[in-house]
Amino acid sequence: MKPSSTGNHRLPSSLLSCILRSHTTVRSLHRQTTPSQIPLPTPFVPDTKTFLSLIGRNLSQHAAKFPTWESLFSLKSIQLRKLGVEPARTRRYLLWWRDKFRKGEYGIGGDLQDVKDSVAHLRVIEVPVGRSSRSLAGPDAMKKLIVNVPPDVPINDPKLRALKPVNGLKVQGAHTIVGPFIEPVKGTGGSIATVKVQERMWEQRRGEKVDGGERRKLQVRRKRKLEESRKARG
Repeated sequence: MKPSSTGNHRLPSSLLSCILRSHTTVRSLHRQTTPSQIPLPTPFVPDTKTFLSLIGRNLSQHAAKFPTWESLFSLKSIQLRKLGVEPARTRRYLLWWRDKFRKGEYGIGGDLQDVKDSVAHLRVIEVPVGRSSRSLAGPDAMKKLIVNVPPDVPINDPKLRALKPVNGLKVQGAHTIVGPFIEPVKGTGGSIATVKVQERMWEQRRGEKVDGGERRKLQVRRKRKLEESRKARG
């Protein structure tokens, strides 16, 4: 067989076409990839210090390392490590909460809009049930909702019915607001309450390790069994 005069080997046209399509697809995906969106602060979570305080795990000690809201939601894990956010599970926890907040998944109070000095007032109101439920409950049926409204707004103000119900709370009995971190206002029978920004309100507690955790559980239990057998013999 004679060697090629050019010394080059041509790829089959089908393989070359496949490579070109793959390269085009990768470039197209690269163009479509955009940086993670930085969410807006909320009235209940107006700054980095409040956010870190709410999610707990002592992350509030790192508040000074994030001079702006944008830096808190844009730094990558390796950059957080260089800032001294340790250990790795703490960085993962912060990234997890950043993603939840970006999606609008808040802890208690995160969806409140009327907040003053880190305190929000809540009130129970009654509104007519939806049309789909009137056939079962009757035309005059009412349902109770918990809304975020200043204490000086009259209970019969029609604007109250347009407010969005507060998530994570419920009405117990006739008109008592119940839920985590809720403080009833004296003299209201629980129908008016407050919720205040507090350290670790949104903290997801770490589970306790049993027998060294999943990685070391078999080893720890085996050693314990051997030690118990040794004591029984001796």
